[in-house]
Formats: sequence, C-alpha cells, structure tokens
Amino acid sequence: MQNDIWSEEFGAASDAPIVLIMGSMSQGILWPEEFVGRLAAGGRRVIRYDHRDTGRSRTVDFAKEPYTWEDIKDDVLRVMDAHGLDSAHLVGHSAGGLLGQYIAVERPERVRTLTVIGSSPLGGGEGAVIMRALMGEPQPEGSLPGPTPEFVAAFRAMITAPPPANRRERIEAMIAEQRALHGTALPFDEDAARRLQERVYDRARDLDAVANHRLAAAARPDFEPVGVLHRVKVPTLVIEGTHEPAKPGHGALIAERIPGARLLMVEGMGHTLPPETHEELARAILAHTTEG
Repeated sequence: MQNDIWSEEFGAASDAPIVLIMGSMSQGILWPEEFVGRLAAGGRRVIRYDHRDTGRSRTVDFAKEPYTWEDIKDDVLRVMDAHGLDSAHLVGHSAGGLLGQYIAVERPERVRTLTVIGSSPLGGGEGAVIMRALMGEPQPEGSLPGPTPEFVAAFRAMITAPPPANRRERIEAMIAEQRALHGTALPFDEDAARRLQERVYDRARDLDAVANHRLAAAARPDFEPVGVLHRVKVPTLVIEGTHEPAKPGHGALIAERIPGARLLMVEGMGHTLPPETHEELARAILAHTTEG
C-alpha cells in the first residue's frame, strides 16, 4: 500500500518531522490547514495523509482484498518510509491516537514523541462502549465512560435516517455528523463545515469505501493489545476537550496508564479541531516536540 497512500508535506525538509494520523474513516484534510500551518511555521516538517479507503488513497473491494486494523496501523510506518523517516513525532486524533499508542508500544525506536487528541486508551474497547450506548445497552462495570446523551441522540437519529439520495443530502448528513462531534460549548460554523464536507465529498475516490474500516475492525476484533500502555517510554502528551462528546474522560485514563504522560484539557473543545483551538493545540505540540 505504500505507493497507494496519498500524503503531503508542509514546512522545511530539514525540520523535525511530525506525522499527523487522523481517525477512523477520515481523510487527512480534517487536520485543518491553519493548524498545520502553525506547526510548520514553528519549525516542523508536517506530514498528513489519507488512510487507505479514504480520500485520494487507494480504495479496494474488501471481499477480494480484506485487511485489518493491523494493516492500517502499519500504513503509518509506510508513510514514514515513503518520506524517508526513520522516526518522527506522532500526533494522532481519535482512532489515530490508538494507532500512535500501539506504534509507541511496538516500535518505540520510530517514535520521537507521542501526542494523542480525543482518543481512548489502547486496549480499552472504546468501540464496544460506543456501540452499547447507541443500542441502549448497559455498560459493564469497569468499562470506559460512555458518550454523552447528546452524542447518542444525534447518532441514533443519523443511523435511523433514510440513506442520502444525492450529493446534497450526503453532505447535509456529513455536516450533521460534524456538528454532533463538535460538542456544545463553541459556536458551530455551518458555512465552514459545508466547505469542508464538500471538499471531503469531492476529493474521495469512493466515499462509501470508508465503511471498509468497520469491516477491518470486525475482521479482527482483538486487534488492540490489553495492559501494555506501561510500556510506552516516549514523552507523551494527551489532549482532550472539556466538552468531548464521544470519549469523555478517556484522556485522563491514557495519561494515568502511560508513565510520565501529561494531560492537557482544552476549554470548549469537543471531538473536532475548530479554529478557536488551533493556537493552543499548536503551541502545546510545538513545545512537546521540542522536548522529545
């Protein structure tokens, strides 16, 4: 897959590299240009990419070419190889943070520092927690905190809605999902969301191929190792929004389980990366990647 994954660079090739890993079923352009630009202006070589089966990266017929999240994880290393990087600072959002944690456990020599944003602890079973919440099932004792009631209500409505019949309806559904992930504290800029989702729609080779990520998860539900975060030795920064709707409180659990990890709570942030947060996020990541 190395040559089939779309990626792009910002900043000088001589600067310290940061690889941005977006979440499940998400294109790399969900890392906002303004945020990426702040990192590059701070002296970082920034790389973002589209996961397989998203955006401009290769899409497959899953029945003929099945894969697992192990392969999606290894794609991070393939992107690094394609850019000539023996190691890099890894910054992962949501499921991208899970991938970063796993790589820091498995291949520490390739990770300079780790930053996870809006993520869950590796091996915590966050997918099952969200699914049980959507199905109205009780959470077993000791499971991760579930999503907020507002998040559950919004996603239940989206799941039960008729399938979009055309481009306009599909984009409206994508905006509704972004709004639910945004949280309730900061204003939601619908015009900006529409521009972003139109771009996501128009640049995708096959927008429906993102569902292959769910098939990949089902193909190996035991993908995440359990009880290994104490093995993460690289400097780790954990970031969570104070209004995280999907994985509230998960950041603190990551920080507790990784030795020496630091937790940063960003006021007002939900599960997206709105403009109001870019300066604080970039400042924190630049400082963290200077130390590592």
